[in-house]
Amino acid sequence: MSQQKIPSNGNRRILITSALPYANGPIHIGHMLEYVQTDIWSRFQKLVGNECYYVCADDTHGTPIMLSAQKQNITPEELIAKSHADHQKDFDGFNVQFDNFHSTHSPENKFFTEQVYNQLLAKGHIAKRTINQLYDPEKNMFLPDRFVKGECPKCGSADQYGDNCDVCSATYSPVELKNPKSAVSGSTPILKDSEHFFVKLQDFESMLKQWLLTGVSQQIANKLNEWLEVGLQEWDISRDAPYFGYQIPNEPNKFFYVWLDAPIGYMASFKNLCDKTPGLEFDDFWNKGSDAELYHFIGKDIINFHCLFWPACLSAADYRTPTQVFAHGFLTVNGTKMSKSKGTFIKASTYLNHLNPEYLRYYFAAKLSNKVDDFDLNLEDFVQRVNSDLVNKYVNIASRCAKLVQKSGGEMHAEIDQPELLKQFQDTAEEISLNYENREYSKATKAIMLLADKANTYIDEKAPWTLAKSEDTADEALKVCSMGINLFRILSIYLKPVLPALVSNVEAFLNTAPLSWQDINQPLLAHQLNKFKPLMKRVDIKQVEVMVASSVEAAPSKKKNKASKEVKKNDLSKVEPIKPEIQFEDFDKIDLRLARIVSAEHVEGADKLLRLKLDIGADEKQVFAGIKSAYAPEDLVGRLTVMVANLAPRKMRFGLSEGMVLAAGPGGSDLWILNPDEGSKPGMRVK
Repeated sequence: MSQQKIPSNGNRRILITSALPYANGPIHIGHMLEYVQTDIWSRFQKLVGNECYYVCADDTHGTPIMLSAQKQNITPEELIAKSHADHQKDFDGFNVQFDNFHSTHSPENKFFTEQVYNQLLAKGHIAKRTINQLYDPEKNMFLPDRFVKGECPKCGSADQYGDNCDVCSATYSPVELKNPKSAVSGSTPILKDSEHFFVKLQDFESMLKQWLLTGVSQQIANKLNEWLEVGLQEWDISRDAPYFGYQIPNEPNKFFYVWLDAPIGYMASFKNLCDKTPGLEFDDFWNKGSDAELYHFIGKDIINFHCLFWPACLSAADYRTPTQVFAHGFLTVNGTKMSKSKGTFIKASTYLNHLNPEYLRYYFAAKLSNKVDDFDLNLEDFVQRVNSDLVNKYVNIASRCAKLVQKSGGEMHAEIDQPELLKQFQDTAEEISLNYENREYSKATKAIMLLADKANTYIDEKAPWTLAKSEDTADEALKVCSMGINLFRILSIYLKPVLPALVSNVEAFLNTAPLSWQDINQPLLAHQLNKFKPLMKRVDIKQVEVMVASSVEAAPSKKKNKASKEVKKNDLSKVEPIKPEIQFEDFDKIDLRLARIVSAEHVEGADKLLRLKLDIGADEKQVFAGIKSAYAPEDLVGRLTVMVANLAPRKMRFGLSEGMVLAAGPGGSDLWILNPDEGSKPGMRVK
């Protein structure tokens, strides 16, 4: 589907869900990518005034839950209760704000699951037939795909699961495995007959083709149409006892497969919310013909369940189908799959023990689009992006202006210094709103940071710290700083869906009610501010390294040692040996100047260079800097740095380089250009 402009006028009724976390393990940062993505969208919808609800639940049924509980010598109910508390704590820590976080092991979910099944059965969409399955004779249980291991029937690779091969990527049935072994007991499974229940998915082919025209992006529709062209297969929705889940009505020892009742958990969680919320009606959102909007955020690995099986079940039970299903890719860390041995399989709780959750929320937002592409969390880029955008650009505006306002008694000026600049900030609301609506968060944050650059440039040019030194210009200094606070306030509104905790502290400083989208056009004039407190600290690479080290799998010890070496190798705090001493006269020959980066661009044919245009006050210079692997050009524009201004020009095949930008670090992506403190201006000499 193409992106469309949908008016955010407060008249929309929206229900949003994220995929349900499984109750058999902790939340990790790969999971958190989806919940943060969804939470940002939910918070944006509420910020602009729409009636919006965000619900989720724990996915609690299945063989893994049953076996894990047995292993821990507790009941499945005790296991899922503990997981629920742990999950809720992680979500709270990352400021993921559900309107309801429920469980699929609930009366509501049992009711809707049986209702959907009974409708499928009554309308002739259920088939029954006997199938051959692998059976563990020691545990007296049928074995799901992932509980059988053996040799791949295609390539012969050992220790492969019963559904697909990690080596050759072949897919197959568990009964096709060579030399199979039960992953539960280690015994050799036998073949045993069992009657199973199937949804005749082919009955819904026409309906699904029609729904796919609007229900998913073109990228997802193309993949799903491949399956439709091959022909839809019947879907097995039953499992044999012993099994932790809901028993199929009137069918002893038969249980619903977890993937039937899991998406029904969306309905159950919302029903639970409705029962607790006066005036909120379930039917208004789920009945056929509802004008409410229903959106699911999921990972790309469960598209088939949400875009084929789920709409079919809803249609059969006479419920509405989703407005759209949004899918995202997998999270990688430093370009590779998350790894316990490398310490990059990071649990949400581990992250929260070391770092501010809003660092990661912002980094996710700064790189997320609406495509189904994998997302790479590069830990060095993470540090640079947060420090550059949030600390050096955004928060810096408030810290530069608040002190002078407070010295004047804390009351902002009654006039706007530059109405045309304020209007630029206000007029960008439509662009940012559309980017949020279309889940193009990276475009939204880029537009916001460009505004932050304009605010900092305005403050640099006005230099209120200089104006404040004279009584004649003290009022102008207050006017400039008040203008800066108003620009900062608009940026805070734009960033509120991404940084709710930080903006809550901003609201306390601004001494205002919670900020809304409508406040963008209402500046603060002659307004009393509260005392300013630091809003955000810089990310320290050492904190990241400690987090990675603490995520290393404890056993075997060889893995831990290897990972510890990798962490040590990447320790950016190593200090190079000091060069031989020089005399003052030698140093004095070097003219170091503060420079503002006017423009930055890639150099065609150069692997390491960026072409920078630098403003050093009375002059502009062109420099080719070997920082391409450390910085994106758009992240440099508007920043202050330090350059060697009197270095003899060097003729290169790309052009003339008229100086050198100073940076620290061993090289490659491990580089940081120097950033002067607030109050600095282009052209100042470093002494």
